[in-house]
Amino acid sequence: MIEPDLPGRAPRELPWFRRRSVLQAAAAWAALGGFGGALAQQRSNVVELRGEVLVNGQRLRPQQFVQTGDQVQTGPDAHLVFVIGDSAFMLRQNTQVTVQRGATLHTVSLLRLQTGAVAAVWGRGTGRFIVTPMLSASIHGTGTYAEVRPQEDRRTYFCNCWGTIDLAAGRDRAVSQADYHQSFWGEPAPVEGRMLTAAPVSNHTDEEMEFLAGLVSQRTPWQLAGRRGSRDGSGTIDPQPGRLHPAMR
Repeated sequence: MIEPDLPGRAPRELPWFRRRSVLQAAAAWAALGGFGGALAQQRSNVVELRGEVLVNGQRLRPQQFVQTGDQVQTGPDAHLVFVIGDSAFMLRQNTQVTVQRGATLHTVSLLRLQTGAVAAVWGRGTGRFIVTPMLSASIHGTGTYAEVRPQEDRRTYFCNCWGTIDLAAGRDRAVSQADYHQSFWGEPAPVEGRMLTAAPVSNHTDEEMEFLAGLVSQRTPWQLAGRRGSRDGSGTIDPQPGRLHPAMR
């Protein structure tokens, strides 16, 4: 098993999903009916809030609601987990996203990531997108991790943790089908003529994705299979010699 590559993440960030307060919050979220229960009982859809988080420029309080149409910004050492409809999101520190409304008030159609990093588990359906400075992705019910790296001229890292995604960067296009982490770079300048290149798995863990999936009553493909892959960015649990990464085709 290849150990996770987690550059720039402080040790205190990594076990967030194991903290007693987070486990208790997740258990309460499930017991009280998830997102539907939060709506019916007029509770917050925030599962985990640490540090300073701004929503539309105002500080977010634990009892408040994150809605479609909101702009969300996390400060240094901040962390936010919330659920909208059938999708769950985890924002790391120094992240700025806009959550755009879909066909209904409680459907996210587009997640626009300007800076920082966000992991997400999406419910099935079409018309859902992630847009970053260097690439865009059309989501078809999947788990994703995206990170904009300003120290590298806003180079974008994107991982299809599982599912099917249509990716675009510049004139490059690729269809990613994965059951275990298929990763890409959206390049700020062409690399050997390409704006969309293959990447190793970086900066997110299986356990983080499993936690988010559990919030929306999903299980990851590797949980269902009872085993994991190599985290080499190829997108498969089983080795498949000769199968090219989509960015290399």
